[in-house]
Amino acid sequence: MTGTTTVAPGTAAQAPGVENTTMTLAAAINRGLRKALEDDPKVVLFGEDIGALGGVFRITDGLQKDFGDQRVIDAPLAEAGIVGTGIGMAMSGLRPVLEMQFDAFSFPAYDHIVSQMAKLHYRTEGHLNLPMVIRIPFGGGIGSPEHHSESPEAVFAHHAGLRIMAPGTPHDAYWGIQEAIASEDPVIFFEPKRRYWMKGEVKTDPAARGSFGPASGAVVRRPGEDVTLVTYGPLVPTALDVATAAQDDGVSVEVVDLRVISPVDIDTVVTSVRKTGRLVIAHEAPTSFGVGGEIAARVGEKCFYDLEAPVIRVGGFHTPYPASRSEHHYLPDVDRILDGIDRALEY
Repeated sequence: MTGTTTVAPGTAAQAPGVENTTMTLAAAINRGLRKALEDDPKVVLFGEDIGALGGVFRITDGLQKDFGDQRVIDAPLAEAGIVGTGIGMAMSGLRPVLEMQFDAFSFPAYDHIVSQMAKLHYRTEGHLNLPMVIRIPFGGGIGSPEHHSESPEAVFAHHAGLRIMAPGTPHDAYWGIQEAIASEDPVIFFEPKRRYWMKGEVKTDPAARGSFGPASGAVVRRPGEDVTLVTYGPLVPTALDVATAAQDDGVSVEVVDLRVISPVDIDTVVTSVRKTGRLVIAHEAPTSFGVGGEIAARVGEKCFYDLEAPVIRVGGFHTPYPASRSEHHYLPDVDRILDGIDRALEY
């Protein structure tokens, strides 16, 4: 794990002579995929409608035209078949990047992911690597129904052998997808779909890439003194808005972006909590049995005497994802997270 790093939202350290490029998170992933295809002939993309259509969110737009249908391959509507084929590709020496159209569409492929993809390296005593990536658009906020708006990251993080990444800025999306593809371990790359059209600065020069990969650490997006707010993926911009709103009330919030859910960089979180004495964790997924619960447990083990208040979790409810007209009640927003911060500060 890397040590604690403090960066501005969507940026890495400025390198001399490097200009920033502003782009959406969707464009950043597209550019990252393009760079990986250019740099390594073993990289292939495989998924439903990713070719001529460019995917349902147009993330792969233009890639089949430029690299051909042998490297950007349209798959049948069969997620288990996509992942099973991808495992075979990886075993044969390729570096497949698979796309699930929506988060819950990954569940038909669950057996392949957890029984084969996560375990073949261990099963072969380290003789076989599976350098493959599954891209999964996740989370709500786009007015879609159940099976199109879920957050299953904790489901997959539970299984050893999988790296779980979730960028919250275009810069991290651009470099993160490339580092995921370069990893020798299988990676699930969760993309916050409601942030696809969010713009931010991306430094495409390798000298300014920073560090964001399967083994990278969390970053402090905004320093603070009174309470630590930990999040990732779609709630990173929300957390920064929370910190701004809290500052108006005289509360200093330190925002920590995990970026990598598994293996989680608990050291950066612990360092922050030991400074502030309070921890609030926010994610779109239900709080029950989730990533926030895991972080709370680890912080409780390491920071028992540093905590001034119980760890507060703010997330989705323990219900199926609601109809789109009700999702604004389900998803954590600035007010709900501020309420969590108020509860932490009451002690």
